[in-house]
Amino acid sequence: MDFSGTWKIYSEENLEAFLREIGAPEMIVKMRKEIKPVIVIERNGKDITFTMKTPTCTKVNSCSIGEESEMTTLDGRKIKCTVREEDGKLITESDKFTSVREIQGDDMVETITAGSVTFICRSRRA
Repeated sequence: MDFSGTWKIYSEENLEAFLREIGAPEMIVKMRKEIKPVIVIERNGKDITFTMKTPTCTKVNSCSIGEESEMTTLDGRKIKCTVREEDGKLITESDKFTSVREIQGDDMVETITAGSVTFICRSRRA
């Protein structure tokens, strides 16, 4: 699947519970409730760059498929994760969560599981 492009989040389910589960500061929880980020995904071979843009900040994270990478959360914490492709999906795994991104029609759906909490984020190409 081609995830490349600019994606505008239009729906989020269980965001607050997910952010609390992964230990995000309350300031980030409150900010994210009010803001729907724009996500830009760029791919060059095995290399992928994820850019999350909000009115208050922009975070850029890069990785290579199949290799452990360090990524930075919105609140500046560093996490180690590995991204892989499986059945047309992008799967990101860390010690705190597992994220599965897939294309469903015109939407990109990201399902993130942390502990017993599942967060679902839906985006459309901008």
